[in-house]
Amino acid sequence: MRLMFITDFTEQFAYRLLRGILRYSQEKEDHWVVCKMPPSYMRQMGIKKVVDLAEGWRADVVIGTFEPGDNISLFHKKGIVVLAQDYISPFPNIPNITADDRRTGAMAAERFMARGFREFAFFGNNGMCWSDGRRDGFRDRLVQAGIFEEHIHIYDWRQRVSNLWFYNQSWLQNWLQALPKPIGLMACDDNQASILVEACNSLGIRVPFEVAIIGVDNDEILCNMTSPSLTSIDVDIERGGYEAAALAEQMVREKDFKGRDIVLQPLSIVTRTSSNVIATRDTGIHQALQYINENIDHKILVTDVLDHVPMSRRLLEQRFLKATGTTIYQYIMKLRIDRFAQLLLTSKDTVADICARMDEPDPKNLSRRFQALKGCTPTAYRKQNLRKLGV
Repeated sequence: MRLMFITDFTEQFAYRLLRGILRYSQEKEDHWVVCKMPPSYMRQMGIKKVVDLAEGWRADVVIGTFEPGDNISLFHKKGIVVLAQDYISPFPNIPNITADDRRTGAMAAERFMARGFREFAFFGNNGMCWSDGRRDGFRDRLVQAGIFEEHIHIYDWRQRVSNLWFYNQSWLQNWLQALPKPIGLMACDDNQASILVEACNSLGIRVPFEVAIIGVDNDEILCNMTSPSLTSIDVDIERGGYEAAALAEQMVREKDFKGRDIVLQPLSIVTRTSSNVIATRDTGIHQALQYINENIDHKILVTDVLDHVPMSRRLLEQRFLKATGTTIYQYIMKLRIDRFAQLLLTSKDTVADICARMDEPDPKNLSRRFQALKGCTPTAYRKQNLRKLGV
């Protein structure tokens, strides 16, 4: 099977789809060959030139991010099976690799509501079907829960953004500064979420205390290189790649089979620092959370938190438990383990060196706590996740 894949390979989404295709080919013992092409080439040369190239290369299948005006039927005339990856709008006569975007948006809304937020925002690309679906799912879930529209703030509601990498920086900064704080902000994907984090950093807006941010796709390299690290909704992209491969192969072998859409489902929210906060009007709890998050690289005791919050230990423990659903000690431990996991993936330091960097004198003790929360040792965690990322 010969696959021409036309997509943005700067993102992990494409590689996760390919991993699903690889798994299918390995399980079926059916060798696949892949030719990768950037969408910019198709825009420059035009769809007819790409069809000629696909025919010359003897492609069986083309998967691509096509634009509404692209004449997809040209592939069919050459006997080439074609699937569309979600981009601007779905195609009516071919299978689309799409997603339950409304459910994805609803998941982010539910997380922010569960964390006590009363103000909400969405940052996206108006006119892109996947972004619009996430925006609508986010907004509709909030409205369903009784949140009034004046507490839901949408960026770029009317203006279509044709270049996903470009934003009017002054408009974005003005929008961020004008948002009520604290606020839970969903971005349409991890790229846009990382733009938000950097914009907040440049403006002195504290993430997650003033603006808590959630992205989509769980691009682990991007999420862990963003500072603070980025919370993201994980989507079953690899399963989608596997099903797309099976579907494409059937369409190649059965010429009359028209196929069906592949719908990716959101799996879970992978919590990192950018949203790891409770929206509370209790100033004492807010002070405690801020102190913990700002000093998480150092060993913190409950007594250290008490030194920065003017209340008794008993009262602080009671109010902290009520606001967060966990004790101060458990909250600190989980946050430190999450930070430790981040350093495992973003540095080449040994486990012992990372322990020393985080004021942990006993690596064995930290490894036991890490395994209790993550289900594997730090070394195994590093190997498993770097292997998934192809590093």
